[in-house]
Amino acid sequence: MAPNGHTNGASTDPTNYVAYLDPKALNQPRIGHLNLETSSIQPLSFASGTPLTDLYQVIEIGESQIKPAGESIQLSSVELQAPISGRDILAVGKNYFEHAIEFNSSGYDSSDKTDQPTHPVIFTKRATSIIAHGEPIYPHPGFTDTVDYEGEIGVIIGKSGFKIGEAEAMSHVWGYTIVNDMTARERQRDHKQFYIGKSPDTFCPMGPIAVPASKLPKTLRVQTKVNGEKRQDSTTDDLIFSIPFLVKTLSAGQTIQPGDVIATGTPAGVGFGQKPPVFLKPGDVVEVSVTGLGTLKNIIAEPSARNQTVSRITNYSHIPISNLNKSCGGVGLTSINSKQLYYRHAGIPTGDPIIFIHGLGGSSELYTPLISSLGLERNHSLHLLDLEGHGLSPTSAASSVSISSYASDFHALARKARISGATVVAHSMGCLVALTLALKAPELVSKLVLLGPPPTPLPEAGRAGSIARATIVRSSGIAAVVDAVVTAGTSAKSKTDNPIGIAAVRMSLLSQDPEGYAKGCTALAGASEPLHVAQIKARVLIVTGDEDKVSPPQLCEKYSTEIKGAKVHVLPQVGHWHIFEDVKGVSDAVASFLQ
Repeated sequence: MAPNGHTNGASTDPTNYVAYLDPKALNQPRIGHLNLETSSIQPLSFASGTPLTDLYQVIEIGESQIKPAGESIQLSSVELQAPISGRDILAVGKNYFEHAIEFNSSGYDSSDKTDQPTHPVIFTKRATSIIAHGEPIYPHPGFTDTVDYEGEIGVIIGKSGFKIGEAEAMSHVWGYTIVNDMTARERQRDHKQFYIGKSPDTFCPMGPIAVPASKLPKTLRVQTKVNGEKRQDSTTDDLIFSIPFLVKTLSAGQTIQPGDVIATGTPAGVGFGQKPPVFLKPGDVVEVSVTGLGTLKNIIAEPSARNQTVSRITNYSHIPISNLNKSCGGVGLTSINSKQLYYRHAGIPTGDPIIFIHGLGGSSELYTPLISSLGLERNHSLHLLDLEGHGLSPTSAASSVSISSYASDFHALARKARISGATVVAHSMGCLVALTLALKAPELVSKLVLLGPPPTPLPEAGRAGSIARATIVRSSGIAAVVDAVVTAGTSAKSKTDNPIGIAAVRMSLLSQDPEGYAKGCTALAGASEPLHVAQIKARVLIVTGDEDKVSPPQLCEKYSTEIKGAKVHVLPQVGHWHIFEDVKGVSDAVASFLQ
């Protein structure tokens, strides 16, 4: 990419802001500094180290709070984005004298038809028309036969304002980028207003960079070439309405916002101004260069090409996904049952399989002390999965979870990992998941270790309490329920003598995503139908504490009478968080059962 007179192309200062997708972070958006001479990108972050993800952040935080982050990467290794997007472009027509004349005489002018307008001609370009440097421009066959270019300087607003005077207008300007105001001329003419002709998909190439105004000369030159032939060449000194006047005009009746882009108009030399008029055709290469901003280059695609805006819009969703940031947008997640979930395999692949299912407010890390105490990783194949919405597993607002859906996820994991005849170790609500799994796929489960199984069906009071807890968490956060859960769920001895165990319970709960936890509460509340545990064919060990209010010893004894051959082990002075409260007691019971 040619520097085009850029004075800071090789500078280490983060001034050439470029937007791109980071292939090392599942194509998450990032902001970097683009060296125009070497075509390398220096990733940038807030001074705190948090990666920058869009130019709006750059504008708001200020250059003094931005620093380089990590090693440089080659431009060719990433997918470039427009430097700023998401809003319609505020555009100006007939703002260079010679262009106003050629436009007025072209037959395509549906505005005031004067050689020099008395007021700025303002229109907008739809945000969906924005594309990046290097992206193909879709020619819209059947919609237009008069595809034309307009090389322009884009002003990026840095400070909001209303009724801004010319004298202070430049203090509201953050910087500049390049805009190619592509146009379907007959549509611009026939619809009288410019919007339809200016807003077709891909008709607003922008970039490749955005640069603060303080890093650029006062006068900027814009030049446009088509297939290497210079067509346009002018400077901001030739604008009919200056940038301060445009800012004043646009803010006279509306508040302008940081990140607004004003396309300031195009010089003479557009396609219809050629003698005879020459419109763009497939394969044509349009290059727009501006002082200090590099060159924006795009090619006109073939009529048979795909309109990439369609897939871009189709793939966008407004449905929120909770708990996704913990994995930096999904890094390290595994596709299971058409969901992205956190799954970890440990131990030896050829060992006897053990599947671990945690409960409400837990994660697969609950089992780390038990695994370590028993040395299970030395001779077993260990499969640890975080329930949807728990631990590191995200959950979509469109996804309704239930005990059955959790069990389906583990069944899918078993198919994916080719597991059969496994030992399943489950805790609390996870016990209901494990029992459901054993009933639906008996060939999968040979042994069941149930740590504190709740009753089935869950009593009405328990279901109502779970719904109430979900409501509290959604409105007040996970901290609003932690004290109550810890108080009710741990033994008196743990509270006085086991501060590490209590801290582990609190940390497990406080690390939960509120929405994921709330969904778990509603899943538990939905356990209103009894599980036919008498049909369980697996060997079963039930472990509980003598102070476990969720799974009291009497309940566990009842389970043992319904499940043939089930054994019950009661831990003294232990509540519901058995592993955190008495890992040795749990380990001894499980070790004997596994032998």
